[in-house]
Amino acid sequence: MTILIIDDNPAIATALDLLLGLEGFKTLAASSPEDGLAILVRQSVSLVIQDMNFSADTTSGEEGIALFKRIRDLKPDLPVILLTAWTHLDQAVELVKAGAADYLSKPWDDARMLTTVRNLLELAETSMRATALEARERSTRSALAQEFNLCGMVYASANTERALRLACQVAKADVSILITGPNGAGKERIAEIVHANSRVKDGPFVAVNCGALPGELLEAELFGAEAGAYTGATKAREGRFEMAHQGTLFLDEIGNLPLAGQMKLLRFLETGRFERLGSNRTREVKVRVLSATNADLLAMIRRGEFREDLYYRLNVIEVRLPALAERRDDVLPLAEHFAGNAFVFTDAARRALLAHAWPGNVRELKNAIARATLLAQGGRIEVEDLGLPAIAISHSVETQLREPSRDDIEHALRKAGGVVAEAAAALGLSRQALYRRMEKYGVDVRRE
Repeated sequence: MTILIIDDNPAIATALDLLLGLEGFKTLAASSPEDGLAILVRQSVSLVIQDMNFSADTTSGEEGIALFKRIRDLKPDLPVILLTAWTHLDQAVELVKAGAADYLSKPWDDARMLTTVRNLLELAETSMRATALEARERSTRSALAQEFNLCGMVYASANTERALRLACQVAKADVSILITGPNGAGKERIAEIVHANSRVKDGPFVAVNCGALPGELLEAELFGAEAGAYTGATKAREGRFEMAHQGTLFLDEIGNLPLAGQMKLLRFLETGRFERLGSNRTREVKVRVLSATNADLLAMIRRGEFREDLYYRLNVIEVRLPALAERRDDVLPLAEHFAGNAFVFTDAARRALLAHAWPGNVRELKNAIARATLLAQGGRIEVEDLGLPAIAISHSVETQLREPSRDDIEHALRKAGGVVAEAAAALGLSRQALYRRMEKYGVDVRRE
């Protein structure tokens, strides 16, 4: 990594070159803002140390401010240390807010200078690694979307990626798939994706919620019924299996299917044949069966509530879609998708969204965003608009107001995998503010 020193005092440039060179850093020197900017255009630089005063007759720092702004325009992410022989605290604070990594007074303390440089270069390297990883993940997601029809699925987490990849890989195989996961996680969307990438994608996709109907009515819903088969059946009706002929039948909450219906389903999976309720006529259709459950079917088998032979027929391949709490990287992309382009989330709202446990999963998140869009003023969604429990809101507020301790900072860095931008957002700080606190507590990101 190369450090560019921009200072019109040769003694300063030489001193910095010697100090940094002894630590193994490569340096370049420029004696004017113009020369420094020219080097930045031509060469790759990892850090800039710039003087704030290039005129002997003034201490206003105007030249340094102008140079800093030019650097920010040219290289927005390049860390810049400001060197000054005078102290204008308000001006320094404003420059740090504008993106300066830090400012040091002349004469500087060598130990602090080296600590600052090391930390900034390490942060820059970590950020580069995180950016590269994110780019690879985006490329992987893009490749998956190009290869398969994801039916508009919005996601960013690796856990969702794994579930989608498995679902797409087995979609063309003519086998039964059991999709597991909690209520509201999006199991039906996974079933739609399997259908959209299957050999019967041009056929119908028919979904049935097995938990929404009592036993006899559910059997009639699935297999159809003849007139008089049960009270209120005044005419014959075809069932969902017939509707799904040459397509896919998705049985949601399969654990709610009564034992008699389970026997009929098992027979259909083995033979492709069934009878309507109240009929002896055997019918035959070709249907791909997908099922889903949030129940522990193995425990139900032990209790005699679910047929073991049916379980293994349904569960040739299991695709598990984790709870939203296990794929928190999906929360903000989903929230932004549900809100639409007309709304933006405040930082506090984003932190509250990430802090909430989402026991109702994607369904709960969708409802919260629908509420927020109705209450938001001027297109800005505030934390109060989300209607989240007080614990999530208080966590968000405390994160903003409480001065983070060393333990808080180290925990945030570990949780973010060393990605300082993520850790800063979780702590409610800017990247520069987090860096200053890391320096204050002696936290080295290389240990995270």
